[in-house]
Amino acid sequence: MESCHCFLLHCSLVFALSFAEEATFENEIDLTEFIRRISSSGLLVRDQPLAINRDLRFETNSLEELGDPEDSIPIWTDEEPVIQNTLNTGTTIPDIPDYGPIVLTNNGLIKGLTVEKSHIFYGIPYADPPVATHRWKPPRPVTPWPGVHDATYPRNACMQGCSGPISDKCPQKVSENCLYLNIFVPLDVNFSSPLLTTLPVMVWIHGGDFIAGSASKPLYDGRFISNFTRTVVVSMAYRLGAFGFLVSGKDPKTSATGNYGILDQQVALLWVQQNIALFGGDPSKVTMFGESAGAQSVSLHLMVQSSKPLFKQAVFQSLPFSIPLKTRHDALKLGRDFARQANCSVSDIVCLLSLSPQAVLAAQMKSSSKVVNPFRFLEIFETWGPYVDGELIKEQAVTAFQKGHWQKEKPVLLGTTSEEGVIFVYGVFTKPVSAVECTVYTAAIFKQHALRILHKYLPLYKDIDRRDMLAQIVTDYVFLCPSRKAARAGTKVGSAVWMYVFDHVISDHSVWSGLSFCYEHVCHGAELPFLFNTASMANFTLAPPERLLSNRMLCYWGHSPTPGTRPHGCNRAASVGTRDHICDFWDKLGIY
Repeated sequence: MESCHCFLLHCSLVFALSFAEEATFENEIDLTEFIRRISSSGLLVRDQPLAINRDLRFETNSLEELGDPEDSIPIWTDEEPVIQNTLNTGTTIPDIPDYGPIVLTNNGLIKGLTVEKSHIFYGIPYADPPVATHRWKPPRPVTPWPGVHDATYPRNACMQGCSGPISDKCPQKVSENCLYLNIFVPLDVNFSSPLLTTLPVMVWIHGGDFIAGSASKPLYDGRFISNFTRTVVVSMAYRLGAFGFLVSGKDPKTSATGNYGILDQQVALLWVQQNIALFGGDPSKVTMFGESAGAQSVSLHLMVQSSKPLFKQAVFQSLPFSIPLKTRHDALKLGRDFARQANCSVSDIVCLLSLSPQAVLAAQMKSSSKVVNPFRFLEIFETWGPYVDGELIKEQAVTAFQKGHWQKEKPVLLGTTSEEGVIFVYGVFTKPVSAVECTVYTAAIFKQHALRILHKYLPLYKDIDRRDMLAQIVTDYVFLCPSRKAARAGTKVGSAVWMYVFDHVISDHSVWSGLSFCYEHVCHGAELPFLFNTASMANFTLAPPERLLSNRMLCYWGHSPTPGTRPHGCNRAASVGTRDHICDFWDKLGIY
């Protein structure tokens, strides 16, 4: 077995999709209609556009200014229109004490709060609001604010719609004015005296398919990581969906040119470089970490030269290596469909900018039911997101990491959960899938490789319902095997690369319901409550062995070991490559 620093964490993680050959189609094709054409029995997929949540509404931000009324300096808050979903539960505003640390940043004073385990600064603006004529523009530097910015409560999440089984986990309030970050500082940092030593920094990028998620999701509470690893933890929001990734043309002066969400992240990283020392952090010791779409984002920053000085090392959790980023051609096709759904011409930027946030969201959701390239129709799981623009992003991540076109001097930890594909396959195929349907579906995705893949997997699954087989194909092809290949490629050129597999069976499956509808499987994102120690947010309690596992994970995530070593005190679990023979098979196919 080729040299690769690996450890097998007994935990859980997930994600899925795939790509095949490029094909050019002049018109977008409805996913359901296409599948019906290739299968007389009809494959069972999501055949309706995502429904707009009719409970979304505009209202004025009713948050009170929560400062000391006797302060001679006024507390500054962002009074703005927001959209609220009255049915969904979201992040609540914590009880605000009458004290809290005040920090002078490069943009002005901010007041945080001190709670058990941490100092917290919520909702720090890192760029000016991308609203009105700035909707589809690169992020702008923050305008200095007067008085003291109130950083004692989370701000609104970026624009997104809520539907399906995870809608109860969606943010309560969303807004276009959302470019904020949160900072968690260990409790023993004393802001009232000069900071003698600086701490490592961990910057979290949330997942959510580039259409959902929030930096302030309770599941991502950074207090435990901050205290346990003695790091300053930062979580950032970034523009999502059409707001962050619409491509309507090539001229940035007259059209939307996409990748704004990635640029937002880059500006947040720059803000960290310029300000984090004021919070006790060392800007030369920044670790980026993210899960799912967040992991994709981290991988892109490792490929983008302008991001190189902004961080030191990276962690990918469930990076869907085999999901291709869109080409410019396909991104423009999606943009044209978006414009049609919004009753605008794709070349009419004035019309597009005049759309209300609800109208943009509605057009985004309608166009999400289309497949731009039917021969890569698994992209339905990631309709919106970054694309290869030839400037910021020059190639696919899977290609870049195999060819060494990334910042190879930076240590990288990457890994997957054991059943990443479950949430995706069971989310799309809501009814059992027969062997015939499974064969048709596999052929549509893998074409000339389908027979070899079916010959490899069919004998391993005897159930009439073949969804478990499809889920395993997704896990192996999209997540596990290309991650292993990328890790091996890194070690060949001398990079410090570690790989893990999260494969833990939770003590009580009956309460495992907070992350998804995965009950008896190790699912995509299942490692997050272990990493953040927020199991209560996922409706289960960590048993003593699971707490030990959580501590071990934080030991790896929060340190910077040298190649071939592990952090002092971090025990290593067994490194048995249980699916090496399967990944050898995929490697030989040469299709990722």
